[in-house]
Amino acid sequence: MLAVLSPAKNLDYESDYPSVEATQPRLLDDAAELVDVCRELSPQQLGSLMKISDKLAGLNAARFAEWSRPFSEHNARPAIFAFNGDVYAGLDAYQLDAGALNSSQHQLRILSGLYGLLRPLDLMQPYRLEMGTKLNNPRGKNLYEFWGDTITELLNQDLAQQGTDVLVNLASNEYFSAVNTKALKARVITPVFKDEKNGQYKVISFYAKKARGLMARFMVNQTPKSVSDLKDFDVAGYQFNAAESSEDKLVFKRSEAARG
Repeated sequence: MLAVLSPAKNLDYESDYPSVEATQPRLLDDAAELVDVCRELSPQQLGSLMKISDKLAGLNAARFAEWSRPFSEHNARPAIFAFNGDVYAGLDAYQLDAGALNSSQHQLRILSGLYGLLRPLDLMQPYRLEMGTKLNNPRGKNLYEFWGDTITELLNQDLAQQGTDVLVNLASNEYFSAVNTKALKARVITPVFKDEKNGQYKVISFYAKKARGLMARFMVNQTPKSVSDLKDFDVAGYQFNAAESSEDKLVFKRSEAARG
């Protein structure tokens, strides 16, 4: 079983991380093409394009200027230890043992505006380039057109290699839209996490993001073999709700009391 995650805007290139066998991103030539496009833009143009502050625009212009190959552990960092957002707080990679980290390399994939599709232990240099960015490039007017079916084709290779036809969608709509589900040789299962607030159950972004990371952690620790196995997810007070679920949508709910 394979799962896809979104990346995070916040990055951590400071903390120590466990010794791992890092790998190279498989779409690095494509990434280099995008870096070349971004290098042509001034910090002001990057800021306007990405809708970020002048300070962040300057930081990211510098990142694109400094981006260079080959990647090594001296100038890059494994993706699972580089992303630092709510999803990755739930995944908590620093507390995974060697077996689970190895499992993550087979079971998890991270969608990326710059790198296309990353394995957890793929080295990456810091960047900010969200999938929804309307960046004019040699292949089109945005990143969806740039990546085309490249990401989907690589996912199909990974699915075949894992011997599975199930893809668990733990990504946001912005990122999962980069996957051509019609060309994908898999059934897509989408977990939905609802939290109680004022007596109503709904998707609350902060909790839902963290829950996606918790589900990813559950997958690498428990290595579920079937969709039915995913329903056993009961971490942090979430419980599977059969009544609200469908064949391809698994709803998990958590009460305010269970949230604590």
